[in-house]
Amino acid sequence: MNASLLVEIAVRAAEKACREILTVYYDDNFQVELKGDQSPLTRADKLAHEAIIAELNTSGYPVLSEEGRDIPFSERKAWEYFWMVDPLDGTKEFIKRNDEFTVNIALIHKGRPVLGVVAVPVTGDVYLASAGAGATLRRDGKSVPLSKRPPVDLTTAGLKVVASRSHMSSATEDFINKLNKAELVSAGSSLKFMLLAEGKADVYPRFGPTMEWDTAAAHIIVNEVGMKVYSSDGNTELLYNKENLLNPDFLVK
Repeated sequence: MNASLLVEIAVRAAEKACREILTVYYDDNFQVELKGDQSPLTRADKLAHEAIIAELNTSGYPVLSEEGRDIPFSERKAWEYFWMVDPLDGTKEFIKRNDEFTVNIALIHKGRPVLGVVAVPVTGDVYLASAGAGATLRRDGKSVPLSKRPPVDLTTAGLKVVASRSHMSSATEDFINKLNKAELVSAGSSLKFMLLAEGKADVYPRFGPTMEWDTAAAHIIVNEVGMKVYSSDGNTELLYNKENLLNPDFLVK
């Protein structure tokens, strides 16, 4: 199956998940108990997961989802291609009802994302990319190619640094303070990466825990505008389908 067909499968899956999430998000009973299996968060996660799985299964590739079963490394290490999914990224933003949550779907090939879709339920925006084909934003019925970014020089004055709205750490604050008159831009979920992809921010330091499904889809999108997601060693990019699915600290620029 070619890349353009796989992208459209992922886009359909993400858009269906967005619709399921919004039925819960705009439900009059949203403020009921947010813990347990009947919480709005749990229902939205499960409905989105089911919608995505139904669509992605048509591709024939296996799926690793935050909301799915715990697949042992002994099984998934043999996968050449597989989908990595976060049905609802930005759970704190969802609970706060600040609209900054996303649906993330990536196709992984031998440890690297080669296709990614990030959909924003509330706005309807869909960001997508596949390796070597560039990145695109679908907004208000139009598809707009996202421009390539020049390399970022961290000594430049006035860089816009994107950081988590809900997970700011002292290490992140230290990083920002060492820059030259940097400006902080806050966002939730994988929208932080999308600010970079759209040219609305310059660098994203993340010193704190994230999982592979939090970053995979966004990773290929920023790659396709010329940016890298460097792991904590500063030289190599994040890898996926590790035995431990926890990401190291990283820097996007």
